[in-house]
Amino acid sequence: MSILLLLIPAALLLGLLGMACFIWALNSGQFDDPETAASRILFDDADAALRERKQP
Repeated sequence: MSILLLLIPAALLLGLLGMACFIWALNSGQFDDPETAASRILFDDADAALRERKQP
């Protein structure tokens, strides 16, 4: 039963730390544009390939 005196504050501390990290990430712009980086790998850079072919 005495282990609860250690585990409950530890769980609360870890929860608050996680919430603080999440709020920091929101305020620093980590979630501003989630689509661009995720879809960048799906497309080739076709424009760069065309530019290389057109150069003499």
